[in-house]
Amino acid sequence: MLINKAYKFRIYPNKKQEILIAKTIGCSRFVFNHFLALWNDTYKETGKGLTYPSCSAKLTQLKKKQDTIWL
Repeated sequence: MLINKAYKFRIYPNKKQEILIAKTIGCSRFVFNHFLALWNDTYKETGKGLTYPSCSAKLTQLKKKQDTIWL
């Protein structure tokens, strides 16, 4: 018999940690939405999606751009 367990934790971050968490989640959201749009465009054009290595290489280039240096 398989038994699943779950634990819930409540965190109480200070102001500095709250800011860091918000920035991290904001960056993650931006990257996800960027690559989702890129994947959809590529799929519409070619009928195939993007691979992990191609996305990883594009993310490295995205981090080097002046517009997205904050990543």
